[in-house]
Amino acid sequence: MIPRRPPRRVLAPALAVLGCVAIVAGCMPPVPAPASPAPTASVPVASHLASPSPSPSAAGSPTATADAAATYAQIERQVVAIRGLQPKATVDPKVLDPEQLKVHVATEFTKDNPPAVVGANERLLKGLGLFPKDASLADLYVKLLGSQVAGFYSPDDKALYVVSRSGAVGPVERVTFAHEYTHALQDQNFNLKSFDLGAVGQGDRGQARLSLIEGDAVTVQTQWTTANLTSAEAMQLFQAALDPEALKILEGMPPILRESLEFPYDAGLRFVMRLQGRGGFAAVDKAFANPPASTEQILHPEKYDSGEAPVTVSIPNDLAARMGAGWKSSLEDTLGEFELAVWLRGGTDRIAVANMAAAGWGGDRVELLDGPNGAWAIALVTEWDTAADATEFADAAGAVATKLEAATVGTQPGSKRVTVLIGSDPAVAAQLDALMGNTGA
Repeated sequence: MIPRRPPRRVLAPALAVLGCVAIVAGCMPPVPAPASPAPTASVPVASHLASPSPSPSAAGSPTATADAAATYAQIERQVVAIRGLQPKATVDPKVLDPEQLKVHVATEFTKDNPPAVVGANERLLKGLGLFPKDASLADLYVKLLGSQVAGFYSPDDKALYVVSRSGAVGPVERVTFAHEYTHALQDQNFNLKSFDLGAVGQGDRGQARLSLIEGDAVTVQTQWTTANLTSAEAMQLFQAALDPEALKILEGMPPILRESLEFPYDAGLRFVMRLQGRGGFAAVDKAFANPPASTEQILHPEKYDSGEAPVTVSIPNDLAARMGAGWKSSLEDTLGEFELAVWLRGGTDRIAVANMAAAGWGGDRVELLDGPNGAWAIALVTEWDTAADATEFADAAGAVATKLEAATVGTQPGSKRVTVLIGSDPAVAAQLDALMGNTGA
């Protein structure tokens, strides 16, 4: 769920890596009609994980009882029959109660995300207007995951966890296990660690790859649910997704956190269903060999089909030094079409307008600079497919800029580049503008 190696940004890949989120539509499929159980696979399922040692935060978490183990073994066979990937190792699922989950999330977050990394992300979000000025990113992040996650699989530890409120193996736990066991099969067959979801400076790519991984698991989980739950059990699943406390927490989150959590499941499901509809799970397997490179490719799969890769965008590597003594670069990454669309919604209440303005994305790079006495600056350089796309983005970005501390949006007629410069005060913004010319590097 949370990468062992700290990512440069904690927005996208760290939010829900290989987890099943209880409230997200992707992990709570539509209530199916009654169906007969799917036939089990004939292959013996030693399943996927070598039995792990519990992590310190999950110490004492029980392994499955004999009855639960038999249920999980049956689900393993059914998932193998649906997905077509063969298990290569055994699995020993661990069961956490909600309080153990919260402890696990908080412990892993603290261990894997140094305060400097979290602080830089928080300042970037606040500078972009995506996060409340008085909020703590770490606190909200841990609260969000602790309230929404129903289970998770760790490629680092080869460990699978299911969260159970009652300790029983009911419909929610069974569906969660089907989802997480799919991740185990993915890992055994495609080596999920090689996807490098937490790569420094590759937040958008990580979100795109995570969308493939989660979209595949949601597809399998949905097929398993349709084949194996009765209408009454599916209704229990639906009711669990409407837990008022969890919904209140989700709805109270800043959109960038909430939507980053949901994106890999919702958009990833659409992406994978398109692949599967055209070539079955064999086409999905091919995508694991050639994963999507950007959230643009997830949102516009025809661009994945054509191999339209992101444009390389750079910011001068000496920008901090040029800002003067005491300035340093604290964070650099790519936002991508998805996060830019979320950002643009700060300037309009029309989601479709923001999404359209973010479409036509070619590439981007954002850098957070920290200076003396609490000063900070953000440089965002974007490239667009056409000059018309650039103009549309510049207009939408201008509406957001008017709501920020001190910001300018610059481009030139006929140019496909748009630069957004933001400062902690007008003097800092003017200094950054003078260095960048606000028409690009």
